[in-house]
Formats: sequence, C-alpha cells, structure tokens
Amino acid sequence: MKKQKIFVAINLPENIKSKLGEYRIDLPAKWTRKDNLHITLNFLGNISDEELVNVCQSVKDTASKYNPFDINLTKISYGPNKNSPRMIWAIGEKTEDFVSLKNNLDKVLNNSENRGFNPVIENRRLVLHITLARIRKWDWQRIEPEERPEIDKDIDLSFLVNSLEVMESVLKRGGPEYTIVESYNL
Repeated sequence: MKKQKIFVAINLPENIKSKLGEYRIDLPAKWTRKDNLHITLNFLGNISDEELVNVCQSVKDTASKYNPFDINLTKISYGPNKNSPRMIWAIGEKTEDFVSLKNNLDKVLNNSENRGFNPVIENRRLVLHITLARIRKWDWQRIEPEERPEIDKDIDLSFLVNSLEVMESVLKRGGPEYTIVESYNL
C-alpha cells in the first residue's frame, strides 16, 4: 500500500517569501527554498490514500468554520533553543484565531477516524514559526562560540491567511519538494 508523507500548512504569499529570503546569512545551514516556505500546522507523517481522504475532509470542515485572519511575523532568530539551535526561523504572534485553528485541527486530526495522527506535534510547545534554515549540528559545533553570528532581528511582516493546504512532501536529491494535495478556503 502506497503511503504519502502529509502535513497541513499555511502557505505564504510570494511577497512574504521574497522578504524572508532577504534575511539569509553566511552560515553552515541548509536554507529552505523560497517555494517551500510555509507554516506547518500538523505533521501527519506517512498515511494511506484512505486516511488522506479522511484528513482532507477534516481539514475542509475545519477551514469552513474560520474567517480569514492576519499573521504578524515579528522576529528572525535561532530556534528552538538559542544555545544549541537546530534552525533559523521567523517567529509570528500567536493570535487567538491562529491558536484556535491549530487546537481544532489537532483535535479533529487526533480522532479515531483519522487514526490519531498528532503524536509528533502534541508534546511540543506551540511556536508559530517558519523554518528559514536548518543548522547542521556538526558544522555549528566547529564554529567558535564568539564567532557565531548573532541572529535576533525584529521584523514587521503581515499577511492574510485565507486558506489551509494539505501538503505532500517528497524527498528528492536537492531536498524536499512540497506539493499541494488540496486547498480549502477559510
């Protein structure tokens, strides 16, 4: 049985992707391709076509209960731990709309009909973020602490969220390739 690596995301407008691309620095990190920038709401892992049908219906039903809302990106920093970072990310404000949407998706995707998908996300502290780069641990450790660039930049970027996407991730030679399986308007 064929399985697909699936996640639920908020995709970004092109102008926001371009602006975020301006924050690249020379650092031993794997930078996210501009086309792949997004906010992951739920990573579901490898699922079957049958499970995907249930996931899509659940996301569609959830999206229909929400109106479009704004997301404000406020900072570029190391994450999730500044002393031993794994990523460089853009962090956004956790608005009431965002938290409500995330919690409702968690609940609906965690039900028995959908096989209870969310164990990967459930135990993590919720941080609205966009992964700009993944830091290579070995390369990071080889940089003297005093030579590591400081990344803690305030930014002010806002965009309207008007849809949710069920996405597929396929690992290719040049890195992951993300494609939209289904898109649902808020």
